[in-house]
Amino acid sequence: MMVDYYCPLEHTTTVIGGKWKLRIIGQLQQGPVRFNTLKRQVEGITDLMLTKSLKELVAAGVVVRKQYESIPPHVEYQLTQAGQALLIALEPVAEWSETMLMQNQ
Repeated sequence: MMVDYYCPLEHTTTVIGGKWKLRIIGQLQQGPVRFNTLKRQVEGITDLMLTKSLKELVAAGVVVRKQYESIPPHVEYQLTQAGQALLIALEPVAEWSETMLMQNQ
């Protein structure tokens, strides 16, 4: 489904918005992670919220879900090239935010 955005940043906030998505992306920058490991790393997230957030990140093309048909089967999540590019694009935003937080102390 194609959505018209007034500003390109609206799309970005749709992709990374919410309490958990940036935390998930941050954990995935180190490499592939299994669901339960990710749940432990993102403190306070429920199974339902992690599942929902991961599905949305996969649908946005930021994360890829890889299922292994081993015994027992397992699933890993990792950033796509678009996800890696997103992290790079967010670096100046993080710097701006850090500056603003320090000014407001």
